[in-house]
Amino acid sequence: MRTIRRLIYREVLGAVVFVAIGFLALFFFFDFVDDLPNVGKAGGAYRLTQALAYVTLLIPSHLYELLPIAVLIGTIFVMARLAQSSEYTILRTSGLGPWRAMRTLLTLGMMFTVLTFAAGDYLAPVAGRTAQLLKARLEGRVSIGQTGAWLKERQPYHTYNVNVSALTPEGDMQGVRIFESDARGFLVSVTQAPKGRFADDGAWLLENAERSEFTTKAGDVAKVDRIKVPSLRWPTEITPEMVSVALLKPDRMSTIDLFQYIRHLEANGQTSQRYEIEFWRKVFYPLSCMVMVVLALPFAYLHFRSGGITSYVFVGVLIGISFFLLNNVFGYIGNLQNWRPWLTAAAPGLIYSMFSLGAFGWLVLRR
Repeated sequence: MRTIRRLIYREVLGAVVFVAIGFLALFFFFDFVDDLPNVGKAGGAYRLTQALAYVTLLIPSHLYELLPIAVLIGTIFVMARLAQSSEYTILRTSGLGPWRAMRTLLTLGMMFTVLTFAAGDYLAPVAGRTAQLLKARLEGRVSIGQTGAWLKERQPYHTYNVNVSALTPEGDMQGVRIFESDARGFLVSVTQAPKGRFADDGAWLLENAERSEFTTKAGDVAKVDRIKVPSLRWPTEITPEMVSVALLKPDRMSTIDLFQYIRHLEANGQTSQRYEIEFWRKVFYPLSCMVMVVLALPFAYLHFRSGGITSYVFVGVLIGISFFLLNNVFGYIGNLQNWRPWLTAAAPGLIYSMFSLGAFGWLVLRR
């Protein structure tokens, strides 16, 4: 059985690597063509080499998204080819039963699951942030929307609503505004600074800050005191990672960053539905590789001796694309309909697991 496992592992690994390289080359070409109009901008600082580096840094995120599809297509190709050449029939007479074949493919699927998790949780976030900072040299900053990122922090007796317009490529903040409210919800002060940076102890150091304090004296007489300071230190638990997270798309974040940001949102009474769905997608999406190898196993039991296997590979492409689309659709619908985040993220995998096990039971066991 060790020889059989080595044969299947070698064939599937080679096919998956070939399919993954083909997909990555295609997406690399599309991204490069899309980024070509930016070459020559920023006073000529954004050159062709920067564009190539930016597109290359997008490869890990594409690998994370495409690896389950590549696993499905590559495994279907190998299983169908073994069936076409009657090699799988020989393997069956050598003792490779349906359940043993499934265990063999599930072991291989676990390897791809670990690879997908590593690509999505370690390679893609680091490469994505590096690519965004590289792109920021063209625009001069990293921002989102028209107003930037909004964060909230509750401290003893006071609540702070913080707005950061953008981050510079060096990681400093631009356009910082801090709105301080008391326990009754009344505005106490507003602090504005054109620039800010993160101190080593976690505090924010605001440059050329202007602080407006609102006080009410006896007789309901309101008073506004304005002060300007060259440098203002604001102690906070809002870390640089949280600010960058708020300026990044959730799918570019690691699982740990998502978990910490969700806890921060919940502790400050903010909605975290969108980030919870993405967190559970990070948990369940790598497991789809195991679903894909099980879905490909019935193709080994198709009885044909002549003709190509192009149609079966095309079916694999359609199934992979449909899984990718369904995974995204469920994320949007779950966010709109307030579905349970873990169920929203797990639903596509569960649907395709039931479909693959049904196909396995009908085509392999019953026939």
